[in-house]
Amino acid sequence: MRSEPDDIGLLAEALQAMRAAAGADAIDGVPLPDAARPVLLDVARRLGRSSPFAHPLYLGHMLKPPHPAARLAYALALWPNPNNHAFDGGPASSAMEIEAVARIAGMFGWADTLGHLCSGGTVANLEALWVARESSHGRPAGIAASVQAHYGHARAAALLGLPFHSVAVDSRGRMDPAALRALLRQGTVGTVVATLGTPAAGAVDPLDEIAALCAEHGARLHADAAYGGYFRLARNLAPDAAAALAAAGAADSIVVDPHKHGLQPYGCGCVLLRDAALRRVYAHDPGYAYLASDEPHLGAIALECSRPGAAAVALWTTLQLLPLEPGGDFARGLEAGRDAALQLWRALAQDDRLAARFAVLLPPDLDVVVWAVRAASARAASAQARVLQRAAQSAGLHLSMARLPRAMVEPWQAVTLWDAPDVVVLRACVMKPQQRDWMPRILDALRHAAAGVPATGDTVPAAVAGH
Repeated sequence: MRSEPDDIGLLAEALQAMRAAAGADAIDGVPLPDAARPVLLDVARRLGRSSPFAHPLYLGHMLKPPHPAARLAYALALWPNPNNHAFDGGPASSAMEIEAVARIAGMFGWADTLGHLCSGGTVANLEALWVARESSHGRPAGIAASVQAHYGHARAAALLGLPFHSVAVDSRGRMDPAALRALLRQGTVGTVVATLGTPAAGAVDPLDEIAALCAEHGARLHADAAYGGYFRLARNLAPDAAAALAAAGAADSIVVDPHKHGLQPYGCGCVLLRDAALRRVYAHDPGYAYLASDEPHLGAIALECSRPGAAAVALWTTLQLLPLEPGGDFARGLEAGRDAALQLWRALAQDDRLAARFAVLLPPDLDVVVWAVRAASARAASAQARVLQRAAQSAGLHLSMARLPRAMVEPWQAVTLWDAPDVVVLRACVMKPQQRDWMPRILDALRHAAAGVPATGDTVPAAVAGH
């Protein structure tokens, strides 16, 4: 059995210290009833049937286990259960949130900006686009994002009553600057969303080029860096992705999700606004809050009202142990995950057994790898991807799937006949640093799964293939 710290013992010690500082009556509240024991043990058994998200053989979705210290800090904060709305609802946790958000802003070279934590990227992006609408000052109302951007942007535009425009992507899933230029010339777009880590393939839009186009046409630029924002610290990106992330500070607003690569429990998103004067957009006076102190009230600069102080406590704790600095332990963890993703991508292209069955697609910009099953038709390739995903899971290797358009798959010659507009492909989110050392076992599991599933017998007549 592996040796590890006594997490529960440390939590008990920290809880005792908090009781000593605040007084037990101020912390404990209602005692735990005896009937809770069987219920909690039942909860444990049910949770034990979860997917093994923390295991190195889990490469399925964008799920990264929280840092152990973040778990303990979050749990510790649940005893006082602060609310980071009004300062007097969470004085300690509000101060921690302000410090933590400032450190995230500093990662992009921003100081004296406006920002706060929220439940995740969906709310954070909605808030950034709401601010864009409220501060439009005569700009066109439309919002533009790539066809590979998160679906939440189109939904946010609908909620805000704004027109939404999808922008074409190149074969690597990145926004096409030429298509954006043509759209901006129509004069219907006031806000452009650049995605730094698309949901399906982890692609990084060329934000440096997009920023220049926005400046040329007077459009506001929002960077959805929910997935990829922390990679600004990594030193092993390809030049184009590195340039895009280096230019993120040119955006008017940025969203980052600490509960993705920031090692935080759900939900923890972060929205940043470069212009601190935009606090005027949030101005409100409810008459029953913000009256007990003159300290900063985070609810006065947020769309959400009640917000868990525990999320701020967990994030602040993690940042004390893992500062956001290039070359530090946190950055090296990101680099290790990217190294592992590149190992997987190269193996899919160079390993004879894998290359005969799969067509590896675009080189990963970050740490997401996508590949198609070789088949005579698009529909057959999609069907085989579903079968192979289930076979891999049965072998203990957890992968996910994504539906990619023809433009992103055709250049890699996986399919002969296009009898569908898109293809379901296999997808691996290589987010854990230890997956670099586990890559030989990951590849063995993939080979085993592929060998156990016969290739499709679907064939295409030569005349049809030629057509």
